[in-house]
Amino acid sequence: MEKIRQFASAKASQFTESVIREMSRIAAKHGAINLAQGFPDFPAPEAIKEAAVRAIREDHNQYAITWGTKGLRDAIAGKTKKDYGIDIDPETQITVCCGSTEGMIATLLATINPGDEVIIFEPFYENYGADVILCGASPKYIKLNAPDFSFDQDELAALFSKKTRAIILNTPNNPTGKVFTQEELGFIAELCIKYDTLAITDEIYEHILFDGAVHYPIWNIPGMGDRTVIVNGISKTYSVTGWRIGYVLASPAVSQSIRKVHDFLTVGAAAPLQVAAAEALQFAPAYYQELASFYHVRRDFLLNRLEQVGFTCAKPAGAYYIMTDIRPFGWDDDVAFARYLTEEIGVAVVPGSSFYRQGIAEGKQYVRFCFCKKMETLEAAAQRLNKLR
Repeated sequence: MEKIRQFASAKASQFTESVIREMSRIAAKHGAINLAQGFPDFPAPEAIKEAAVRAIREDHNQYAITWGTKGLRDAIAGKTKKDYGIDIDPETQITVCCGSTEGMIATLLATINPGDEVIIFEPFYENYGADVILCGASPKYIKLNAPDFSFDQDELAALFSKKTRAIILNTPNNPTGKVFTQEELGFIAELCIKYDTLAITDEIYEHILFDGAVHYPIWNIPGMGDRTVIVNGISKTYSVTGWRIGYVLASPAVSQSIRKVHDFLTVGAAAPLQVAAAEALQFAPAYYQELASFYHVRRDFLLNRLEQVGFTCAKPAGAYYIMTDIRPFGWDDDVAFARYLTEEIGVAVVPGSSFYRQGIAEGKQYVRFCFCKKMETLEAAAQRLNKLR
């Protein structure tokens, strides 16, 4: 029999498909309540939906400018100035992408060379490691230490070298809920300036904050404006994860490179949804206050119920996830426990190891719950979880 060559690339063999999205498929198969993948099960705001319908009826149905409609870029620049005092030129510093996920890979492909090193905080959103590998670079990991997910400054400083091209930040953080402080960001900025390193910061959960936590863009630290790339989008703030409207803010020189990569990755994001997104970005401040309060109630409810049934939980300061330690139940295999919860208890979660590089034992003690759900969904999940008592 003729031997067929293996056509999978060496890069692709270094990571698995998304465990998060796999858990959604398993949840559907077993009729489990999906507290795994971070998408809401409630409607998006009426105003943004109506804006999208109106945009389609007004025939915004053909290709937009590759790097985003002028209306959306202007709205992004206006909101960024209003929220953080950052002046952005919408003509040269904004690239609209097909979700923040594409924004991240487009940024890395546009700025990273094979052989470079990229620092990633661990645990991390699963795409980051795969993205760095796809760029031919080497990921270097710095541990976030439970329960507050702080990091050792000496350990981080030791990772930086002349080969360090970028560091990836995610604040508020998925999966831990950590919100990086001004002091932490200042230390990271010092290292970026010293080693001429790019800070690529995923800020998709910027408005989901609790207990007085404040989101600070590292961009605002002196010396970091030209060394920072902000990756963001509308998915989480406006509950439209399926729309895939993201954006990247960077210096004109970096944006020019990102725009070229983005053009050949996806050409452009959906035109009518960009028109609707521009309207959403002009919502009044009360919308964002209500959003944080909405999720605060859900965080406290699920945190309380998880602790009642025996989980050890890390209280998140932002985003909409809770990392939980499964060892009180006598389990030390997160994948097996996640499948048990999904198939036998009827609640789907994400195994903690998917947020760690392969072979790191610590990840096997965690699973992640999400609380971006209707209260009745969380209440039904809590009833099922009572079987663990």
